[in-house]
Amino acid sequence: MTVLSVLAGLVCGVLSGYGIGGGSLLLLYMTQLAGIEQAAAQGINLIYFLPTSAAALISHVKNGLIDKSAVLRAALPGMASAAVLAFAAANMNSALLHRLFGIFCVIVGVKMFFGK
Repeated sequence: MTVLSVLAGLVCGVLSGYGIGGGSLLLLYMTQLAGIEQAAAQGINLIYFLPTSAAALISHVKNGLIDKSAVLRAALPGMASAAVLAFAAANMNSALLHRLFGIFCVIVGVKMFFGK
């Protein structure tokens, strides 16, 4: 493990805690700079997400930033959707999945750039 990898993990962890997209940046670092295969990088990113999201959740609950009724309304549909779509993605052509994700990222980026 290099100093750059530790620094990238630290910076991405802090950004993840603030909801800025540190996980996406970590994926880019791992695949583009560290030479890790995409599938392995995705698995590492999912494992990495657990402690960073737990730390952020504790902080947000402590500071009263969580709307508990919204969490209850969103949790079950969110988990069901994630399970169905993960199954669909696992059985989809990877080239098509890459294109769809790229289109999704462009749409989100445009909305964020031009939105309020």
